[in-house]
Amino acid sequence: MENAVHIHPAVDNGVQHNEVADFAGGTLACACTTNTVTVALGGQTAHNHVCGCTQCWKPDGALFSQVAVISRDHVKVTANEDKLKVVNPSATILRHACKECGVHMYGRIEKTEHAFYGLDFVHTERSHETGWVAPTFAAFVSSIIESGAAPDNMGAVRARLTELGLAPYDCLSPPLMDALATNAAKRAGVLAS
Repeated sequence: MENAVHIHPAVDNGVQHNEVADFAGGTLACACTTNTVTVALGGQTAHNHVCGCTQCWKPDGALFSQVAVISRDHVKVTANEDKLKVVNPSATILRHACKECGVHMYGRIEKTEHAFYGLDFVHTERSHETGWVAPTFAAFVSSIIESGAAPDNMGAVRARLTELGLAPYDCLSPPLMDALATNAAKRAGVLAS
């Protein structure tokens, strides 16, 4: 029996744990059939999760995006960079999307004082390689309501996330929230740098 709550095509049939030790990375591709934008990732990602925010790119019909981070020095656009455009130049994460198909290829934080500066946000489901770290949690779950999800179905959504082993949070995971708070405390002088 198929579950009626569709989170994201990469996890709807169960989270696949195909992580490879010392994974060398792979190539992400936009959805265009010609002049495809490609981005090479030179290593493994971290903090893979499904995200319900209204800013992240989601495949058609998905309630959530799937996004992970990787060091920005391991991200290189390898084809058709001229097709990329920043979706929202005023956002903290500058999401570079294909102007034709709309797929977000990577998101970059340029504010050096941000806790996640130096990390790029990527969608590993846009890769044909296997071995990427699997998603482990769900972030900004309530935000799917802002994208049109029915508020009275949120119990079923959270139940499905839990069933998939993706702990639901209405922010980021506790370790990522700790990193943000630690950065803020250091910048305020509350903690020693």
